[in-house]
Amino acid sequence: MESTGGSTVRISGLVRQFRTGAERLTAIDDVTLDVASGSVVALTGASGSGKSTLLHMIGAIEHADRGTVTVDDVEVTGLRRAALARYRQRVGFVFQRYHLLPALTVLDNVIAPVLPRRGRDDHVTRARELLDAVGLAGRERALPAQLSGGQQQRVAIARALMGAPGLLLADEPTGNLDSTTGAQILDLLLDLRDRHGMTILLATHERSIAARCDRLVRLGDGRVVEDVDLTDGEDPADTFDRAARLRL
Repeated sequence: MESTGGSTVRISGLVRQFRTGAERLTAIDDVTLDVASGSVVALTGASGSGKSTLLHMIGAIEHADRGTVTVDDVEVTGLRRAALARYRQRVGFVFQRYHLLPALTVLDNVIAPVLPRRGRDDHVTRARELLDAVGLAGRERALPAQLSGGQQQRVAIARALMGAPGLLLADEPTGNLDSTTGAQILDLLLDLRDRHGMTILLATHERSIAARCDRLVRLGDGRVVEDVDLTDGEDPADTFDRAARLRL
């Protein structure tokens, strides 16, 4: 599996509003944020604080009403439809509910996002390498229903990496998992970052998950209300006390 470089992310004055009847709801309210290449950033905050919307805007799933998102040298908020499609191929997405296709095998679920570009056989070797990297070698022929929740999330991670992304966006990737399995999924993400240099932004409600990231950005009512560097020299293995101090 080839190495990738981590993307830089620059967000400036970002605003996203939704209309609810006669009113406008501001989901993202003047957010400015820089994310360094190769870092792992936890987005935290109460439900409705804007975490998922911000991830979707970075990934070009949601459009901006004002402001800019720039990933590496690409101003995402200024792209037209064809260029947006090409940009999305450079970004990996991992969602809480996995979104695997139930009729496809594990191998074909991993290959599915890149099928429009080339035929299936062109991608089998890489898909097998990714499944091996996430600990699922030998399960290529299984269907999603034959896997545990943690195994399904591993398949979703392998699928997200098919395009060798420099940026991985994970929306509550451990939210449907027990604490032990959730910790294993984070172990996997951090190991993949260390080996391949990806930048990771993940939304989470869980203190134990946020405490192991490089940085915590807490949102409230669509605004950044706290931005904490967690790489402060503290022993990274001592996450229990650190997690207890975090206000999510």
